[in-house]
Amino acid sequence: MMKPGSALLSSYFLAVALAMLLPLRSNAGPLDQCGQVVVTVADDWNSATGRMQIFERERGKPWRPVFKQSLPVLLGKSGLAWGRGVYGQSEKAPYAKREGDRRTPAGIFRIGKVLGYDPKLSVNPAYPYHQVGKWDAWPDDPGNPYYNQHVVVDPRRVPKWFESQKMRHNDEAYRFLIDIRHNSDPPVPGMGSATFFHTRRGPTRPTYGCTTMSREDLLRFMGRLRADKRPHYVVMPVVEYAKRQKGLDLPPMP
Repeated sequence: MMKPGSALLSSYFLAVALAMLLPLRSNAGPLDQCGQVVVTVADDWNSATGRMQIFERERGKPWRPVFKQSLPVLLGKSGLAWGRGVYGQSEKAPYAKREGDRRTPAGIFRIGKVLGYDPKLSVNPAYPYHQVGKWDAWPDDPGNPYYNQHVVVDPRRVPKWFESQKMRHNDEAYRFLIDIRHNSDPPVPGMGSATFFHTRRGPTRPTYGCTTMSREDLLRFMGRLRADKRPHYVVMPVVEYAKRQKGLDLPPMP
């Protein structure tokens, strides 16, 4: 039986414990537990080009660049728009990411697995990898129940939508896809889908919202990814990045 005053005492200690935890939670940033970030900055909201660098750090130490020079990348044909990730979706800005707007999602996003045509990811065997087969799909139709999700369909019951949503096209630009977890947890119909890093189609050809680069740079990039460092992608116009650099503990601008 609880003694008189025990309930009051327990409530007191619970309140003290919560008071100690709340400042930690309110001050926690999206990159606090992250040891690897990929940063891309663009000149402005309407820019279709950017520069990318990978940064790494050990706990309690500053960010350090991985490559000697930043890598040139191509972005959405119409530029950037705030996307849905671990940071960005609640920001007020001239643009918010929508399906079909040809804008690259801006913000901070987790980096997921690599998907590719090859049997294994030779440049980085330890990183999570899925070989894309005949029945893999990634629907970009907001009306599809699997919108913005990787799904492997049952070949015995192939849905009508599969042909237009399948992943395997024997297209060298899509030989490797690195999943950018935009609008993924959970997906919201119409807020944008199928956002990846992949090989560019030409040195000046922008994308529909992905981040692309030369094949050589993509291989170098994939080779440096470390799942145990919880890699995240930070992509913003330079002005927005500069505003948030200190508050979000972002690395130096590439």
